[in-house]
Amino acid sequence: MKRLPSMRQFQYLVALADTQHFGRAAERCFITQSTLSAGIRDLESALGTPIAERSNRRVLITPAGLKIAERARALLRDAEEIMELARVGRAAMTGEMRLGVIPTVGPFLLPRVLPKLRERFPELTVYLREEQSAPLLARLEAGELDVAVIALPYDTGDLAIDVVLEDEFLFACHRTHALAGAAEIPLEALEGEHLMLLEEGHCLRGHTLDVCGMGDARAREQFEASSLHTLVQMVAAGIGVTLIPRLAVYAHITRGTGISLSPLAVRAARGIGLAWRQTSLREEEFRLLASTLREILSD
Repeated sequence: MKRLPSMRQFQYLVALADTQHFGRAAERCFITQSTLSAGIRDLESALGTPIAERSNRRVLITPAGLKIAERARALLRDAEEIMELARVGRAAMTGEMRLGVIPTVGPFLLPRVLPKLRERFPELTVYLREEQSAPLLARLEAGELDVAVIALPYDTGDLAIDVVLEDEFLFACHRTHALAGAAEIPLEALEGEHLMLLEEGHCLRGHTLDVCGMGDARAREQFEASSLHTLVQMVAAGIGVTLIPRLAVYAHITRGTGISLSPLAVRAARGIGLAWRQTSLREEEFRLLASTLREILSD
């Protein structure tokens, strides 16, 4: 009988094709680089063809390797669905759930909901992964995650979406700013302000630009932060203004900073929702999770 590659070897190949780097691929698979290298060599031996060109500086996946990696992704997704089939008979919200979350939501949402989820579903074990929207959804589509918490609007392709919260934006400025303490802020008042944003890759950046009616070309001239916490500190230092989601305000991100917060004259918000593959057999479970989150957050 012909020796077939293992699913683990296909996981190594997909990780290598995605990262183009043995070290990063090994980290993604939670193994050592030498283990991944040996697995790729064994896969090449089983396939009878090279799948990666190695050099001191980079890794190039061969044309055959790229085609095999694409088929391997489909195989891994099918394997995930087989595992879901095996879980269909068990009770909902038990076992393991791999949950992804974006950085501008995770630190403010999870501390509120995880303790109550543990109380309600003690037999559910949640494994968390925090990442920006694009790579997070790529992991979801590849079957590496079961469900993800994302901010909307965002291009989610064919994923199923259930919105759990409308997260309003608030105008944030230093307490000495001319707009500090205003009952509401008209959008035209933001023109000419030093609007500070998160760096590219964060969907909150795009949401802020959409609210303010700004193009990305102008935004490149502004300060860019790597996290919402950094953005808050820059506002607290009087360097500029920004928009902060109310979810982060409820988590006390501005406490003790002297920042003034005001609603916008026109209500503007992002949606916080769950995303999962439409082919997933756990849709009923994810709908239950979404309704539970809505109930918790309504408090």
